[in-house]
Amino acid sequence: MWTFSKLSKENMDAISAAEGKLGITLIAFSDEDIKYAELDDEGVKEVKELEKKLGLSLVALETD
Repeated sequence: MWTFSKLSKENMDAISAAEGKLGITLIAFSDEDIKYAELDDEGVKEVKELEKKLGLSLVALETD
């Protein structure tokens, strides 16, 4: 479902510049045929609380 992105030198340079400017590390992923779930404010709040509790980053996807 998710893979690390294959980046060109131009893309890597742009990401590196953003990292330096913002003082953060960015990780690039590519998705394959997925649809993000549309969450209301309560759903977003619940996912954020779960992320904090578990120490993870979560992505909400639609299930067919």
